[in-house]
Amino acid sequence: MHPNLIVGHNTADDAGVYRIGSDSALVLTVDFFQPVVDDPFDFGRVAVANSLSDVYAMGGEPFAALNIAGFPEGELPSEILSEIFKGGLRAAEDAGVVIVGGHTVKDKELKYGLAVVGRVTPDAVVTNAGAKAEDVLILTKPLGSGVLSTALRADKLGADSEGALVEIMAQLNREASRRMLEYGVHACTDITGYGLLGHALELALASEVTCEISSQDVPLLDGALELAGQGLLTAGGGTNRAFVEGNISANSELDEPLQHLLYDPQTSGGLLIALPGDAGSDLVNSLRPVYPHASIIGRVKKRGTNALIVK
Repeated sequence: MHPNLIVGHNTADDAGVYRIGSDSALVLTVDFFQPVVDDPFDFGRVAVANSLSDVYAMGGEPFAALNIAGFPEGELPSEILSEIFKGGLRAAEDAGVVIVGGHTVKDKELKYGLAVVGRVTPDAVVTNAGAKAEDVLILTKPLGSGVLSTALRADKLGADSEGALVEIMAQLNREASRRMLEYGVHACTDITGYGLLGHALELALASEVTCEISSQDVPLLDGALELAGQGLLTAGGGTNRAFVEGNISANSELDEPLQHLLYDPQTSGGLLIALPGDAGSDLVNSLRPVYPHASIIGRVKKRGTNALIVK
């Protein structure tokens, strides 16, 4: 590995970290995806919040970014792309990030996201490899965005629920990142495409510990459990379940809809934070004014037979 590469791909971390000086390093990441909401402006906001999240998970502060877009020219009006960029710019400005340019290509499917550059002090980098036995696990946002997005595409989501979904996905993880640093975070990852259990598994494997999740303590978006019970499921949930299989011990009595939400792919989900147990409640209380659903959802144990336990 290059001597200046502090974090690469070896531990499946959220972003790469490259040292540029004795007291400074860059956090580098890229992410883009297809629309998960109908309104182009809102899609831009959500996509940018999602792209910036990887930097926040590493304890960094994003400061510059490039737009990345794929657009089916001739099939959609150009105004849609313009609105997406406007929404993305709004979210970037809210985060204090300058969009310095970008690149758009013709594509059969609409896609948008960012390549992001952040800054971090080398000795303050947070990875998913630092969790320790006796840590508690805190989740800052509720699960269920995958299921609710599926319901939205099926025209089975009301306007109020759609609005709540948009706002939770567009919410930045910036304040959660800052607070976790103040309370002595050991490890962190953001919850996105691999779902809660997929990302928890990556953290457990990288840290060589076992993560025990209390399913009843996991916060859920309103209506998500009911929609999952109606069969409005994501294909990615099944993929995530297969990814975790072989590394998990789960309560056989867990309801299937709840199980699906634990595997549900998230768009711009919250942070999963591991930190000393005696700081857990204080951090949650500090987060709640900004992230009302922030909760302690489990604990870290010495590595046992399985990397994940779900009760």
